[in-house]
Amino acid sequence: MQKENVSQWYASWFDTPYYHILYKDRGHEEAEAFMKRLTTFLKLEKGSHILDLACGKGRHSISLNNMGFTVTGIDLSAASIAYAKQYETETLKFGVHDMCVPYPQQFDAVFNLFTSFGYFEEEEDNLRTVRAIKKELKANGHGVIDFMNSDFIIKNLVPEEIKTVQGITFQIKRYVENGYIFKEICFQDNDTPFTFVERVKALTLSDFKKYFEQADVTLEHCFGDYKLAPFHQKTSERLILIFS
Repeated sequence: MQKENVSQWYASWFDTPYYHILYKDRGHEEAEAFMKRLTTFLKLEKGSHILDLACGKGRHSISLNNMGFTVTGIDLSAASIAYAKQYETETLKFGVHDMCVPYPQQFDAVFNLFTSFGYFEEEEDNLRTVRAIKKELKANGHGVIDFMNSDFIIKNLVPEEIKTVQGITFQIKRYVENGYIFKEICFQDNDTPFTFVERVKALTLSDFKKYFEQADVTLEHCFGDYKLAPFHQKTSERLILIFS
């Protein structure tokens, strides 16, 4: 598989055990309920093949596979994929791959979940990813991008937070600069200091519409939360886009 931009922040941070420690309490029940609603809405039949794009350690992939779907999960993080591979079956596979590059297979649906977009240094890579998804879809397939609602996030940004997980105290600072939302994460482990910075482009619905127009894909639906409620720019927490 091709692997690009390995020097970017997400390649190093996502490959550390600390990333998974900090985010270990993410809502698995909410994620599973979202997968059930989404696959039902898309009318995906059991056995349909889904590509989980930027799958991390595979929690959505595993959930979808348990629901009866054939799933391929891909991620740039070799450590995450190494962990996920313990769950592989005949209908669940994982691999290291750059989502900017089309995967050499087509799918009934391609899911990009939990704000796994907008990380790139180069603006062109956002468009490349949308174009890659288009190539990965079968003729009647559906692409899904589950992104944050940047307007809501910025309005409700918590500038500073301290979170202790598994004996590690994470000092977190959040700020907006040059069109990106930053999260600076500082902590110590065994007297060694660490600092990581997450950076996600504050993309809006209008930005995605431009990508879709350039990539020649059609926006079919836009939802504002994991219950698939309508999207409202000022009040919705999520920006969930379904396209073909």
